[in-house]
Amino acid sequence: MTTNYPQTVAPSAMSLANLVTELATRGDCRHDPDLHMGPDAFESEPIAERLARQDVAREVCEDCPVWELCLDYALRIRPTFGVWAGHLPRELAALRREVRTLPAPDLGEVA
Repeated sequence: MTTNYPQTVAPSAMSLANLVTELATRGDCRHDPDLHMGPDAFESEPIAERLARQDVAREVCEDCPVWELCLDYALRIRPTFGVWAGHLPRELAALRREVRTLPAPDLGEVA
């Protein structure tokens, strides 16, 4: 996935409030939030419908101009439901675990 967002500041350097503002104003999910979040807690959603909804939500995420910001936000807040930057909560948890196991970069000799 590529980002269309002009990166002048790394997403991880942005405050959560600024990330939320960017996602709310520029994210493609703002046009149909139920697509990404699903029905409310009082509605049931058959498994086949949920899987189809999530697939469509992932497609919307593919070309989103704030995909990278959304991923950063989701990794920080650890959501328990929804589709975030094309990932489900369990997939985001796996990404966090994977990042923790990556070797640290070799910075060479430090003065």
